[in-house]
Amino acid sequence: MTGGRLDSIAPEAFAAAARRVMARCDELARVSAEDGEITRVYLSPEHARVNRLAAEWMREVGMSTRLDAAGNQLGVLPASAPDAPRLMLGSHLDTVIDAGRFDGILGVLMSIEVVRLLRVAGEDGAWLSPFDFGIEVAAFSDEEGTRFGKALLGSSAVAGTWDESWWSLTDADGITLREAYREFGLDPGRVGEAARREGELVGYLEAHIEQGPELDRRGESLAVVSSIASARRFQIAVEGEARHAGGTPYDMRRDALLGASEAALAVERVCAAEHHIIGTVGQLEAFPGAVNVVPGEARFSLDLRGEFDESRDRVWNQLSRELDDIMGRRHLRWRAREVHQAPAVFCDPLLQDVVRAGIGETLPRGAAEPTTLFSPAGHDGMSIGRVAPVGMLFLRNPDGVSHHPDEAVSGSDVALGLRAFAEAVAHRGAEPAA
Repeated sequence: MTGGRLDSIAPEAFAAAARRVMARCDELARVSAEDGEITRVYLSPEHARVNRLAAEWMREVGMSTRLDAAGNQLGVLPASAPDAPRLMLGSHLDTVIDAGRFDGILGVLMSIEVVRLLRVAGEDGAWLSPFDFGIEVAAFSDEEGTRFGKALLGSSAVAGTWDESWWSLTDADGITLREAYREFGLDPGRVGEAARREGELVGYLEAHIEQGPELDRRGESLAVVSSIASARRFQIAVEGEARHAGGTPYDMRRDALLGASEAALAVERVCAAEHHIIGTVGQLEAFPGAVNVVPGEARFSLDLRGEFDESRDRVWNQLSRELDDIMGRRHLRWRAREVHQAPAVFCDPLLQDVVRAGIGETLPRGAAEPTTLFSPAGHDGMSIGRVAPVGMLFLRNPDGVSHHPDEAVSGSDVALGLRAFAEAVAHRGAEPAA
């Protein structure tokens, strides 16, 4: 690989681009369904507003724009050859409830600025002439799944993996996904038009804040991502017996809540002892829910993530045995319903190399190799990996807070990330296999 393809760009250009990204993150943060917080969900008026802003900024750097059949906002800068494939850059613009302002959004805005920077680096803005692929920036519409409970809807449509059963999903107001599509101005019958043909994309690169503290603990700004975690999610029910709280002695109690609580502690104990396995009990309910009744039923969620499918599944099997033991001792019954499963997605070796080379351009001579991390959080690349090679760049997130208003990234790290991301695209363009 060649190095320093962007050496002609003054450092101030990267700093100016970073300031623009940070200001636009603030601007998009003001587009929210709720005052005083950031909440922006799929097929909402807020979704339409941020799409319009993103399209305006894409056109500003010379891209043609369109809204695809799934509500994803796209910008395209084609190669000189009309039928040339494209390298896709991007992330998502939707949020969780009461979100931070950088998760997903940063990656979209950095992608737009990379197009600006690479055009500056070329002659008369014709930077694509030595490449045999175009650039496409994707602002995906529903990575989080906040409204309809199903994540990655926008990127799944692009990957051609749309499931017709999703049309019956409903939001908290009982509006179906099909109804929301029509209200947004989309035709449910045309969602298949968002899918990409084989060979249309040479790859997908995404820049994202790390949703954890590793880079912050290491004192480093950027990292190469090796893979996106595999995941399984379960809804677990524990059955006991509801009885009077005052009149039932302890040796006669079949307390479902205590069984579920002990199970939650077992999740922490088992997963903490495993390398790169993360288990979370995020929901816990007791029934009938009266203050003076021993809980006869408890329900809890389990989110299980791992770097490798095999280790994730091994831990689930171990947890199943733990639950058998806990419920047996407490004279309870349990059952589990799996509601989600996703395999690990491994980043493409070539795209890892170009991201590594891009980070290397930001480091002093003689510095150690850039850090490589796996992502325990899900990303649109999990879907796009079905139709194109995937690569990712992580940026430091102080204290690792994410999905929360305290989520953060520094302007100086964004400037370094822009240099690394743009260099990664240039390195990919220099590859003969492109």
